[in-house]
Amino acid sequence: SALFVVSCKQSTTVQEPEPEAEYFAPEPVYRWGINIDSLDIVDGVIGRNELLSTILYRYDVSSQTIYHVEKASQETWSVRKMQSGKPYHILRDRDSVATARYFVYDINKTDYAVYSLTDSIYSYMASIDVDTVLNYISGSIETSLWNAMIEQGAAPDLAGMLADIYSWTIDFFGIQKRDSFSVYYQEMYADSVRVATGNILAANFITSGTDHYAFRYIYHNERGEYFDEKGTSLRRAFLKAPLSYTRISSKFSNARLHPIKKIVRAHHGVDYAAPSGTPVYSVGDGVVTARAWDNKGGGNYIKIKHNSTYTTEYMHLKGFAKGIAVGTHVSQGQLIGYVGMTGTATGPHLDYRVFKNGTAIDPLRMDLPAVDPIAPDDMPQYLKAVSGYMKMVGLSVPDSLQVDTIKNIQSND
Repeated sequence: SALFVVSCKQSTTVQEPEPEAEYFAPEPVYRWGINIDSLDIVDGVIGRNELLSTILYRYDVSSQTIYHVEKASQETWSVRKMQSGKPYHILRDRDSVATARYFVYDINKTDYAVYSLTDSIYSYMASIDVDTVLNYISGSIETSLWNAMIEQGAAPDLAGMLADIYSWTIDFFGIQKRDSFSVYYQEMYADSVRVATGNILAANFITSGTDHYAFRYIYHNERGEYFDEKGTSLRRAFLKAPLSYTRISSKFSNARLHPIKKIVRAHHGVDYAAPSGTPVYSVGDGVVTARAWDNKGGGNYIKIKHNSTYTTEYMHLKGFAKGIAVGTHVSQGQLIGYVGMTGTATGPHLDYRVFKNGTAIDPLRMDLPAVDPIAPDDMPQYLKAVSGYMKMVGLSVPDSLQVDTIKNIQSND
């Protein structure tokens, strides 16, 4: 007989273990160069007469720590220079204790200072990454340059920058309705937020049908200056006017009826009516030769000798700027005093006078010579460098100078 043995084995399905999910640690978040993953940020604004100690005491920072922070700040950006109205930020632990670890102060829209409040106390300055964007606007004036530029979407400071460029060549109180402008300029962005207006690269201001071109150019490795299409500098030996005025109340005359004394006599100056306290600036580089009181009716006055030919005088001042004294060297555009009505005057104004070789001349009729023109030998290089800018403001470029616009812009920036 045969013996059969049968083995019966129940089949089972074996479950493979599921693979563990791959873990990716989140990228750390940095702000002001600090890992803020475990920190809370408290934003504030410096109050009037508020000190660093006043702020940090609110976050339980000790007097000793504040002392060391102030000392460390002297090597970078002193906390004693903080200004009211400027933003600050407290970075503190995200726990029940909420220890303050950093104080950050915004110096301006791009620069900031960081002060460590724990462990080793230190400070440093840094800047946020800024992207430069090129922009172009044009428009026609109906009421004012400022309004016209705002209507075109420009930042408020752009109008002032344009006025500064043309301050030697255009009297902005004499511009008329339908005068027009075109401006090619830089705007600065940080994290897609506009933080500043950069340089104006090219402009054309048309007054009474006349073109006034301006192109930014770095000449002889100096700072950027503005020249026209002929290489003439827009900067002049003298400013067009020594202040921002409301109106001209009296012009240069050899026979004017005096408004108070009611007698006819010469008035060898220009009276600029302006609110009391309006800043008055030197129209050119020079040396102060007089800072005194005029007994003949001029009140407080300043006299500046600019060179062997020209001297200017500023009368009826309310007061003098700090540091202005006989012998002081002043620069073009430097604050020297404030509009007033000292002496014989019917209202606040500046009596501005110009003397050429000792003889009074009409300031409004002065032929203001340009300074530092492009030398003839340098003109080909200049025209090549600004040819791209010329196109942007509608000026035709000679065929011999037709070069790539973008390359010119990048090389000249």
